Amino acid sequence: MVTNNSIFQLFASSPFKPMQEHIAKAHACAIELIPFFDAVMANDWKEAERLQQNIARLENEADTLKKDVRQQLPRGLFLPVPRTDLLDLLRMQDKIANRAKDIAGLMLGRQMSIPEAIQPIMKDYLAVSLKTSAQALKALNGLDELVTSGFSGHEVDVVEQMIHEIDDLEHNADEMERQARSALFTVEKELHPIDAMFMYQIINLVGDLADKAQQVGSRLQLLLAK
Repeated sequence: MVTNNSIFQLFASSPFKPMQEHIAKAHACAIELIPFFDAVMANDWKEAERLQQNIARLENEADTLKKDVRQQLPRGLFLPVPRTDLLDLLRMQDKIANRAKDIAGLMLGRQMSIPEAIQPIMKDYLAVSLKTSAQALKALNGLDELVTSGFSGHEVDVVEQMIHEIDDLEHNADEMERQARSALFTVEKELHPIDAMFMYQIINLVGDLADKAQQVGSRLQLLLAK
């Protein structure tokens, strides 16, 4: 984990190193939703609680990294991209971890059972949303080559292609969200109305996780355009 003292050194070598550390932590937090959903579908609430605590711990670590970056991001040091744009990118990255924590906290708090009929589509939907987050991490990691190339040449095309793939994955997540809503609609009469309402909210939040990853890609695209 990056410490306060080392962040300045990371910025001195590349402004993206601390950002990469942060989004790696945010994605690690989000990816824990896979075993968490498995535990929920198995009605193993003890395991679900353990995983929710792990997600909360990772989210807290991402939050600490975010604060460290904000405090240590040098104002006087020459940066190849505007400081404000880096902070905006950081804010978007952090929301990936926040959404993962929101989803796990809400489901554990209400001990929400996922109707068996919609479990397959929910697992596929979550997987597609997390692929969007993974692609955002991949795009951030590709920025090292941009610094080396001075933000020009083939490296720009490579990162732009990775950003386009984030958009494609987010579009797939949108389609999966529609299918998940439709599947829930077919069984909602069998559920308590409040349970159905919160299940729709979980579907929204899983989609929002992919939306935040796409917004990371959008901020990256703005950086490349400057």
